[in-house]
Amino acid sequence: MQPEQIAEMFHRFHEANPEPKGELYSINDFTFLVAVVLSAQATDAGVNKATRPLFAVADTPEKMAALGENGIREAIKSIGLFRGKAKNVFGLSKALLEKHDGKVPKTREALEALPGVGRKTANVALNVVFGEPTIAVDTHLFRIGNRTGLAKGQNPLQVEKKLLKVIPPQYLRHAHHWLILHGRYICKARKPECWRCIVADQCNFKTKTKAPA
Repeated sequence: MQPEQIAEMFHRFHEANPEPKGELYSINDFTFLVAVVLSAQATDAGVNKATRPLFAVADTPEKMAALGENGIREAIKSIGLFRGKAKNVFGLSKALLEKHDGKVPKTREALEALPGVGRKTANVALNVVFGEPTIAVDTHLFRIGNRTGLAKGQNPLQVEKKLLKVIPPQYLRHAHHWLILHGRYICKARKPECWRCIVADQCNFKTKTKAPA
């Protein structure tokens, strides 16, 4: 994809949705981090169903740690991989209290040292909580990067690095939200809805789909 195509693509995303927001429910920085950890290999809707009642009683690291691993596990048992995630949420809550005065840390190194927090989760936290121009490559971004020709790569890190290089700087802060939402609702995995796509004419995907008759 050529630079002018990419610039036009993100210009249109910005015009259509100047302040894109993620769909995970949260109350504060801590609950947002927990929600992102819980969202791994799960849908936002499924996570939100569990976290609304959970965050009503545990919206701080102190309260979450007080629930204990068993209490957290019971609250999130509707989410996939809930046992491991409960352990991670309990562990990260304790780590925030012991090492960061109960606050979400501002550095990638500190974030990735927390239980359950990998590069993608750290990127989301840095972007949403602290406004950093990071790119969190999930399955949607990986698919779009390769399908459209925007940023081809064999793994998420390759796609992330290419996206950071090719996306115009003024669009970087919101880029991953635009792409996630685009992948979730338009550029779907099995059958992209190209006829609804506002950037279809900029995309290099060869077998564009047509509107159903």
